[in-house]
Amino acid sequence: MGATESILVLNAGSSSLKFSVFTAGGRLDPIVRGQVSALADSPVFCAVDREGVLLAQEPCGPPGFGHAAAMDFLLTWCRREDVLGRRLVGAGHRVVHGGEKLVKPVRINAQVLAEIEALTALAPLHQAHCIAAIRALADAAPNLPQVSCFDTSFHRTQPALAQAFAIPRAYLKQGVRRYGFHGLSYEYIAQTLPRVDPGAAAGRTIVAHLGSGASLCAMHRCRSVATTMGFSAADGLVMGTRCGSIDPGVLLYLLREAQLDVPELERLLYEQSGLLGFSGISGDMRTLLSSDDPRAGQAIDLFVYRATREIGSMAAALGGLDALVFTGGIGESAASVRAAICRESQWLGVDLDEAANALGGPRITSPTSAVTAWVLPTNEEAMIARHTIGVLDLQGWIPGDDARRAAARRSQS
Repeated sequence: MGATESILVLNAGSSSLKFSVFTAGGRLDPIVRGQVSALADSPVFCAVDREGVLLAQEPCGPPGFGHAAAMDFLLTWCRREDVLGRRLVGAGHRVVHGGEKLVKPVRINAQVLAEIEALTALAPLHQAHCIAAIRALADAAPNLPQVSCFDTSFHRTQPALAQAFAIPRAYLKQGVRRYGFHGLSYEYIAQTLPRVDPGAAAGRTIVAHLGSGASLCAMHRCRSVATTMGFSAADGLVMGTRCGSIDPGVLLYLLREAQLDVPELERLLYEQSGLLGFSGISGDMRTLLSSDDPRAGQAIDLFVYRATREIGSMAAALGGLDALVFTGGIGESAASVRAAICRESQWLGVDLDEAANALGGPRITSPTSAVTAWVLPTNEEAMIARHTIGVLDLQGWIPGDDARRAAARRSQS
């Protein structure tokens, strides 16, 4: 695959369509990234180059723009600015849920799309938007091969007990189990860690993906053993607007006594809770860290407390700990949050190097620390691009030439 060929990576949300464009001529590098945001209100297109230089920021449509119109605008802009190179040879999508069957990246066809769509009930706030982006791109570029990369796939290595809920088994057969999410981020870290800390990669590591969505993953030899997110992406740690783990009795109380209906309860758990709900100020950690309001400090303390408590749980699942990795927007940028979590994890053998942490690492523990701690940037988009290239076997691929390639493979077998 040459430098004149490109891969489009897409991440569709409820109100946005994020994208990256990669070339693959040796090292996989993004040449542009951006998004169409505020799809339901006042859509705005924004793009930056690999150096972070703003290439475009402009209104792009009326309220209710939708994913199809956003896709058309994005492709038109990319072609006009010639960021797709001579040819766009594939597209990769972040798809939140793969369920029990879709356990690795796969080229999308009618059957795969139907299987993805059948999982909508397991991720009602996410799956439909992924499907909308896939359909929109298929309409705009019907001959372009597309690949689905699932956020749940990385956790399918977990033992059965780690995936189970103690409820009647009939519900397990309906797909009610712990799936885990942020898998593409964890997979990227799992592939990076051997170059950074080979000992940790061969042993027991907890990766803390801390951002507006937050979770932990316990890895043994870079394979998922346990994770804090479960059936949904609202479980586990305190997040920007999501509550994290909550007593089921609270939900019953809210339904029965507060008389919330299901849509209201869903909004409460996903959009009005977490740092935003507890602080009453903001769900953005940067805003809370810069605030003098006592409620901001209390929200940060709760975030740290829940993270460190769950680190203990993940260490128990591993039977010990060799390394702790911070990633995600908060994990990579908020030195004070990392420091607080490391101090509270001292009992596990984490000896923080304050100066190294202030500089952002990558190693933020002392040379004598029994457990090493690291700050490693994640890159889900690069992971998706890598999978797309692998699934489509793009070396020398020519659009519409699948029959020739299949015949060539048969002749070599």
